[in-house]
Amino acid sequence: MIDIRYPIGLFFSIIGCLLFAYGISTMHNPGLYEKSLGVDVNIWAGLLIFLFGLVMLALSKGVREKQ
Repeated sequence: MIDIRYPIGLFFSIIGCLLFAYGISTMHNPGLYEKSLGVDVNIWAGLLIFLFGLVMLALSKGVREKQ
């Protein structure tokens, strides 16, 4: 049976890393984050998306080991 958690985890991990890297690279541009009250949303969203991807990868690895 095909486990969909592995490609989903891989996708979200990659997107989370890209978004986090973008947030780090634009950290010193205060005009970019005026609408979000100075909070670098890209860093936090990227981190959360990356963690979700890691959880999905961990779950898919646990299923593969049991088979």
